[in-house]
Amino acid sequence: MCDGQAGGGPVPTPRSNRHMTQRLAQFDSLAAGLDYAAQGVTGFNFYSPRGALQHVMPYAELRRAALGTARKLLSLGLFRGDRVAVVAETGPEFVTVFFACQYAGLIPCPMPYSMHIGGRDAYVARIAGMLRAARACTVIGPEELLGHIRDAGLRAGVTRVMTHAELGDLPEAATKLEPFGPDEDAYIQYSSGSTSDPKGVLISQRAIIANAQGILRHGLKLTPDDRAFSWLPLYHDMGLVGFCLSPMLGQVTVDFLATTAFARRPALWLKLMSDNKSTITFSPSFGYDLAARRINGDAPSLDLTRLRVAGIGGDMVRADVLHLFAETLGVAGFDACAFLPSYGMAETTLAISFADRDAPVRIDSIDRVALKAEAVARPAEAGAAARSFVVCGRPLPDSEVEIRSEDGAVLGARAVGRIFVKSPGLMTGYYENPSATEAAVGRDGFLDTGDMGYWLDGEIVITGRAKDLILHNGRNIWPQDIEWAAEHLPPLRDGDVAAFAVEGPDGDDKVVVLVQCRLQDEAAIDGLRREVAAAVHQSAGVECQVVMIPPKSLPFTSSGKLSRTGARQRYLSGEIAELQPSVFLQAAQ
Repeated sequence: MCDGQAGGGPVPTPRSNRHMTQRLAQFDSLAAGLDYAAQGVTGFNFYSPRGALQHVMPYAELRRAALGTARKLLSLGLFRGDRVAVVAETGPEFVTVFFACQYAGLIPCPMPYSMHIGGRDAYVARIAGMLRAARACTVIGPEELLGHIRDAGLRAGVTRVMTHAELGDLPEAATKLEPFGPDEDAYIQYSSGSTSDPKGVLISQRAIIANAQGILRHGLKLTPDDRAFSWLPLYHDMGLVGFCLSPMLGQVTVDFLATTAFARRPALWLKLMSDNKSTITFSPSFGYDLAARRINGDAPSLDLTRLRVAGIGGDMVRADVLHLFAETLGVAGFDACAFLPSYGMAETTLAISFADRDAPVRIDSIDRVALKAEAVARPAEAGAAARSFVVCGRPLPDSEVEIRSEDGAVLGARAVGRIFVKSPGLMTGYYENPSATEAAVGRDGFLDTGDMGYWLDGEIVITGRAKDLILHNGRNIWPQDIEWAAEHLPPLRDGDVAAFAVEGPDGDDKVVVLVQCRLQDEAAIDGLRREVAAAVHQSAGVECQVVMIPPKSLPFTSSGKLSRTGARQRYLSGEIAELQPSVFLQAAQ
């Protein structure tokens, strides 16, 4: 690892390669891409939770370390195509092992680093499920999680568990390396499925190269002078593909801040982008919301004039959050035209569509009644109940997108249906799970994304997840309508509310709204409960049971999406503790 010492501290990799022709993923494999990137001076830089530059890893150093680590892995007697699980902490160790696997002909399986709600036991169970599903033969992780991954390995029957330091102590096998070729696999990503039955997305070399080309050429329109910044987790597709693999394939520098560090100090993201003159970043909506709210009057001291791409993806794009961020950071030189809505998922490697660059975010305001009753996105008339959606752009070239009705008919403009995608970036399938693959990918080669949306002038508009739709008294209710109505109340924040349906005592569905509450006073809690119920009734026209729960109780996916399915399961199992018994409200009435 190179620290580039100068004046007592590490020096980050440069912005660009002045004497090297930029190639935008014009390779046949990840290993070939790194071979080329290593001829330049750009690379990865990793920052501490306090914002200090900790590790500098030019692509040349990454390649050297990966080649040595590849031989160390092969000294374990591994066979071509064996799965190597590696905890994806944001640091040089993970990226070294990931690329070492590419050179050794081994399939890396990035595992989540942070422990989510539920603590140690839930984390161990989650990792064990992934190890079993991947049939991993080796697990590698940081020293601080060794006990956790050992327990997970024990549950999954994986006996070879080691730290990065232990891997580094191994001898290098005296063997010729045979990197993966274009017709072989690249990695397995676990980003969907339950703890007990996780689904691993198997991505081929051709798929990652094809999707990276679309991202770099058409989505970002990457230039040699771009410099990216990311706090996104490297075990998720947006972090791994969007800010590790694709930038390397475009030979640009990336500055990293760990996800946990961002969660503690969201404004540090903005400060480091200001310091580094970053040009590209991405985040789900909640990241922009957190950063804007935590900047605490320091916005005028920042310089975001170089930020030409502020991408949004990973969840429903919220227009109100974009407005807040642009309004707050305008004094720092942030241009709202930098916002770049996008749509994608791990099953398509990452990207499906991008909005137009250097154009204002397009928002479509549609008639709420027509959406619910007719599944039609009819433009809202003045004074009518409306719902606004952010337009997520046109599909990448060489991709096909269809929006279909429940009976499979292809729909036209403004008709809301299920989104299907066919692209060269499509997954090979769910690893060792043919039934799940068959359920997701039809004989026509189209992936059922599970998302609902419609066409608007050739651009995709996402309205929500099909499985999250609430059916109530014969009506379709979007949970986001309920959640956003509640989150507009002053004490609540983005991500504090989850809405779903459960079966009531009479067999009918009832709507449950979980609200993360930070209030202490019993009367104040009751008052907020009533306000939420009123806001939901006004917005969606339904009665609901409002359940107040402690902060940090709601589950989220690795990309920061609210897991309504997980919230519902935890509610029904009693795992989520209620702040105040429901009987209190009845007694107060």
